[in-house]
Amino acid sequence: MMRLVRWVRSAGRGFNAVSCLAIIVMMVLTCADVILRLFGRPILGTYEMIGFLGSVVVSFSLAYTSLEKGHVSVEIFVERLPERLQLLIDAVGALIGSILFAVVAWQSAVYALDLKHSGEVSMTLQMPVYPFLLGMAAGCGMLCLVLISEMLRSTRRMVQR
Repeated sequence: MMRLVRWVRSAGRGFNAVSCLAIIVMMVLTCADVILRLFGRPILGTYEMIGFLGSVVVSFSLAYTSLEKGHVSVEIFVERLPERLQLLIDAVGALIGSILFAVVAWQSAVYALDLKHSGEVSMTLQMPVYPFLLGMAAGCGMLCLVLISEMLRSTRRMVQR
């Protein structure tokens, strides 16, 4: 199990690195577009690319944010409960979250494949849209794995207490 946890942490960091790179590309693209607009030569499709890269940023940062406990949570009530009950609530929450994000990943992949088969492309750049949806599916799938590993960890700690 520890090997799974280490692999999930490592993969989560890798996904986050892709997310960070996408933010840098967004920043450079936006700055270049603004500067080139001053000279009457805007970059065609900047708005589309920023939207696509935004989907990469959000979906690829989900797993790492969950690993670092960076999501907003309200624990006013839960922190007053006994530790075993807190661990049970963590495990159940992680299980529900993993099921939810497994469904989101699955449906994103199904929709991406539908778009691939139909030949759907973006309006300005005529770029295929499906790779970005597959990226969203991968990011949600990675979050699902993180939540499963957190559920297993909470369950193990609950049993040990």
